[in-house]
Amino acid sequence: MKRGAMARRRYSKPKHWKHLYWIIPLLVADVFLFRWLLKRPDRVPPAEAFEESMIIPKRPSPFERMAFPTAQDRLLDPEAAGVFQPTASGNPVSALYGSTRTAERGGSLMPTFHEGIDIAAMQRDHRGRPLDEIRAVADGRIAYINRHAGNSNYGIYVVLEHEEPALGNVFTLYAHLDRLEHGLRVGQPVNAGQVLGIMGNTSSSPIPMVRAHLHLEVGTILNARFDVWYRANKLKPNHGNYHGWNLFGVDPLPVFAQSRSEPEFNFREHLRRITPAFEVVFRSSQQPDYFNRYPALWEDGAYAGRAVTVTVSEGGVPLRGRNATEEEVGLLGRHPAVVKHVDESVLGRNGARLITRAGGQWKLAKQGERWLELITY
Repeated sequence: MKRGAMARRRYSKPKHWKHLYWIIPLLVADVFLFRWLLKRPDRVPPAEAFEESMIIPKRPSPFERMAFPTAQDRLLDPEAAGVFQPTASGNPVSALYGSTRTAERGGSLMPTFHEGIDIAAMQRDHRGRPLDEIRAVADGRIAYINRHAGNSNYGIYVVLEHEEPALGNVFTLYAHLDRLEHGLRVGQPVNAGQVLGIMGNTSSSPIPMVRAHLHLEVGTILNARFDVWYRANKLKPNHGNYHGWNLFGVDPLPVFAQSRSEPEFNFREHLRRITPAFEVVFRSSQQPDYFNRYPALWEDGAYAGRAVTVTVSEGGVPLRGRNATEEEVGLLGRHPAVVKHVDESVLGRNGARLITRAGGQWKLAKQGERWLELITY
């Protein structure tokens, strides 16, 4: 045998070394297996503990312990002098929510509905202009700002939306501001107590400086497509979905009272406590948008596609909705809507005047027909 061949044979790597290549991945696998075994005994949490760890904490209502919208802290004492700003009549009740006012219509005086409360000024400068700061009553976001005083009865106003976990988005509205806080913009998050502007007397209808005040509303939004309806009807000025026709308020004072006395207050429970003024049955090709956005207020299964029965507050807030019964559908006949179960003690001086009595029967008034058109749009 040649010497070179013998050298190659003498110094060639033995074939059994090829098996060593499998050792490294086996060692790595052993390490991971050993670590897993160390963690396994008595270290795997029981099913109960795992389930508890998966529970999502309940988000509180932004209306728990609401902040007052001005430095005035006596809102829960409506009879206290100087808290609320009455109209020119001087009647203190005219500053409160409800059928508290009278206006001339068609040559005669008629009750009118006030959807909020008017809070009087506490501080004025040497010219008599209010100095009171206007603050957000709850955490939320800025949904709309009207910066032009002359194109709304609200004057310069701000609308906030507050995400209520138990219900949906609830609005608060702050009207007749003299000026806005610098840098305020739509979409901006705000905290309870955050300054929005300064109290004033702005409005498309003149308000004397001596009666400058904050008009405050809190409630629900009727239709998310209001802006489309408004433009389709070629109406002006356009405030988007935050026009007063689309915002239906409840009495703010009980909301303040309950939010400050009940640890887990939420707006859904508040709406359930409001005594209804009437029910209305109407045909609809689909479940109204209102109950898609506030599903907790729909007290039935899937919409049956025939007619809806809605329970309504004195101020026009839809409190509950459901499928109309066969009997209720029969009441409709050829009518688009039928009013039933009117509680005149709640309706008082006819609330927001959505319904009217004619020939001994209640029916939708002109404003009620607009309300129906909006809720079904």
